[in-house]
This record gives sequence, structure tokens and C-alpha cells, in this order.
Amino acid sequence: MVSLPKANYYYNMFKTIKNDLPASIVVFFVALPLCLGIALASGAPLFSGLIAGIIGGIVVGGLSGSKVGVSGPAAGLAAIVLTAIGTLGSYENFLVAVVLGGIMQLIFGVLKAGIIGYYFPSSVIKGMLTGIGIIIILKQIPNFFGYDEESAWDIAFLEIDGGNTFSELFNILNNIHPGASLIGIISLVLLIFWDKVLSKKHKIFQIIQGPFTVVVLGIIFFILFKNSDLLSISQKHLVTVPIPEDAASFINQFSFPNFAVITNHQVWIVAFTIALVASLETLLCVEATDKIDPHKNVTPTNRELLAQGTGNIISGLIGGLPITQVIVRSSANIQSGGTSKLSAILHGFFLLISVILIPRLLNMIPLSVLAAILLIVGYKLAKPELFKKMYKLGWKQSIPFFVTVIGIVFTDLLVGIGLGLLVGIVVILIKSYQNSHFLHKEGEDVDDGRIKMTLAEEVTFINKGTILKELEKLPNNSFLELDVRKTRYLDYDRPKKETLPLS
Repeated sequence: MVSLPKANYYYNMFKTIKNDLPASIVVFFVALPLCLGIALASGAPLFSGLIAGIIGGIVVGGLSGSKVGVSGPAAGLAAIVLTAIGTLGSYENFLVAVVLGGIMQLIFGVLKAGIIGYYFPSSVIKGMLTGIGIIIILKQIPNFFGYDEESAWDIAFLEIDGGNTFSELFNILNNIHPGASLIGIISLVLLIFWDKVLSKKHKIFQIIQGPFTVVVLGIIFFILFKNSDLLSISQKHLVTVPIPEDAASFINQFSFPNFAVITNHQVWIVAFTIALVASLETLLCVEATDKIDPHKNVTPTNRELLAQGTGNIISGLIGGLPITQVIVRSSANIQSGGTSKLSAILHGFFLLISVILIPRLLNMIPLSVLAAILLIVGYKLAKPELFKKMYKLGWKQSIPFFVTVIGIVFTDLLVGIGLGLLVGIVVILIKSYQNSHFLHKEGEDVDDGRIKMTLAEEVTFINKGTILKELEKLPNNSFLELDVRKTRYLDYDRPKKETLPLS
């Protein structure tokens, strides 16, 4: 009898691994270029992004209460990291801030600050998902055509090279690479065909995922045409994983924090910034991931902050970038059929094993193939049907949604969400202003001047204007009855006596 719980555990793990293993492979291929690209955009060592991806998968994935969320280095923190490294003088000094930021996240979790995530309207969360989907598509189009664009992994509109999201699209015209474009187009067509046709024909096409197939195809294409004048793919159009010569050079890729600068107040400012932004991005991603999870799991947000804090402490101690839960990897996990945290953990192990054993093979993967995978992920996040659905829900839902989408595309993630939230608050204030009371006459056929005003459940200064406006319309000598039986809160913000229209 004692062994039953353990037997059930292994049975459940075996039951989900048929879904989680294929999904983890897809997440691995999505996460690999993101880890490297975000490290590049952050001005940090390339290996630091891989460290963050490994810790985000194995450590955070194991501690998190999320079934489908995947953590790793976040593009939204790239600009903060780039600035902070310059401000603090070295990457080792910056790592101290990452460790301290993780400790602060633990404190946030203990103080139950995770409840903040519940205060974002669903229209804003849907706008966040859609905006990120559009950004993924716009940022990956250059890589898809073989234009080695360094800002492809940065979700901000204004890019580190001085351009912006749309200017890079125009630059493609003079930078199209035939080989990379061809394998990218083949991969995209195969992915669509795999999803729409083959996966419905036989279970084998559900177990072996399309993204894995196109990555293998991309490696074969590179090998076959590496000596071709027209279709060869140069190293700048391929994944670039650091290749250690031996065990010692592998260990030398790790960096360690310089705790001598812990008394520097700038370190603490950066640490608090990392803790605040990383926590907010994580909570927003948790809310968004739970909404698109087909199994409707609910993630415990305070436990998530504790998991993220632990991950950032470990990542900072061994040279990794700051970690958050990331919607791109999480949505790829969901779209690929991931059902438990095993998928996130396995993808972390795949990152670890691959950078140790097969870095040269990874460096044969064309970026255009990975861009094709991400284009599919982006499209599923920003389907045209969603725009129609949100529009039909009315202005109270559609305006915050569209403002969030536009804000994310033309600024960055947090600014876009902030704009959407601000508009959402204005919508709430407008509706509160409009729904302050209900006015009706006693008796439909008798005009005896008896009027009843039923006040809302909560009446504050926001409602004062519309109530006064209604009172001013009442004829003189009317008999007004105020019904406050359902009013739980009545603000002590009464108008001056001379403003009352009734004698």
C-alpha cells in the first residue's frame, strides 16, 4: 500500500511523456536561438543565454506550479541588461544584481505579491498575446529570407542598431539569401502541411513533430549545398553555439559574480529593476498562458515568484542572464501538445546535453528554418479571427485590446501593456460614471411626481457628476425617494447645498 503513490506518480509521468517529449523538442528548437539571440542583444556572453535557458527549464520548471509555462532569458529585459552592464562596469558586477534581484523575488513571493497578476483585464492579456504574435512575425521575417538581423530577438520597436521593426523589413530587399530563403520556404510549407494534413492522417505524425523534421531537413540541406555557389548557407545565417575545445574551456565559459561591488547603490537599483520587471513579465505571462491552456490549469502565482527568484539566484551565481516565464516558449509548448511541467524540464536538459555533446551539429541549423517555426507560433497567437471576435465584443473590450496590440508593436511589451491597462481603467471609470443609479417613476400611468432613484452598490466621487446631472433634470416640487438598500459604500463627498436642484 505504501508504494501506491509512487506507482501512480510514474504512471502519470509515463502517461504524459507521449505528449511532453515531442513538445519539449519543439520548445528546445524555439528556445535555442532565443537564448543566443537575447544574450547577443543584451551585450552579454552568448553562453549566458544558454545558462539562463537551462536553469529556466530544469530548476524553475521543476519548482513552478505551472503545467505548461516555460522560463528562460526574456527579450523584454535585454535593454535593461545592456544598459546595466555598461553602468556597473562589467558583466561580473551585473551578476551580483541578478542574484540580489532573485532574492527580492523570493521576498515578493513570501509577501504574496503574485496577486498583482489578477488585476489585468482579459482584453489586455489577449492584446499582449496578439501583440507578441505580430512582433514574432515581423522580427523573424528578415531571418526567414536570410538577412542576418541582430535585433530579431529583441521585441522592442526601436532596435539596438538604430533602426526599427519596419526599417529592417525594407532592408530585406537588398539582403535576400537564396539558400536560406529556399530552405525557409520549404520548412514553412512543410510545417503547414504537417499541421493541417499529415497530423490528421496518422498518429506517427503527431508523435514526430513537424518542427523536428524541418530542423533535420535544414541540417541536411546545409550539408548537401555547403559547396554550392548559389545555395550554400554561410555561418552568419546559422545557429552559433559556443564550441569548447575541452572540459576546461567549457568550464571557463561560466562567469561568477563579483560580490565586492555589493555596497554599490547602483547594483541595488539594477537588482530592484530586474526583480520588478521580471516579476511583472512573469505574472503577465502566467495569466496569458493560463488563458490559452486547453486544460485550463490555474498557476499559483506566489509559488511562481518563488520559483523565478530561486532560478535567478542560481543563474546569477553561475553567469546566466535574468530569467522570466516567457510567452513565446510557453505558447510553443501549448501548441505542440505539452501537458505537464515535464516538457519544460526536458527542454532544459536538451539544452544542457546539446551544448556539451553536439554544439557542432547545432551550428548546422539554418536560422531561416527556426524562423519558419516561429512564424507559425506567431500566427497562432495573432490569428485574424481574434481581431474580429474582439471587435464584436464591443468597445469596452475592443479598445483596450487594440491599444495594447498597437502599443506593443510600436513601443515594447511593458509600455504596450501599460497603455492597454490605462485605457482599461478609463473604460471602467466611464462605465462606473454611467451606472451610478437607476431612475424610475412610481406607476407607469400616473403622473403624480413621485420619483424613485436607486443608487448603485458603490457610489463614489466618480458618480457625483452623473447623479447631479440627473437631479437637475427633475421638475420642481418632485417627490424624490432615494433607495440605498443595495448600496454597500456611499462616499462622503456631498455637493454644496446651493447646487441641489430640489427645494
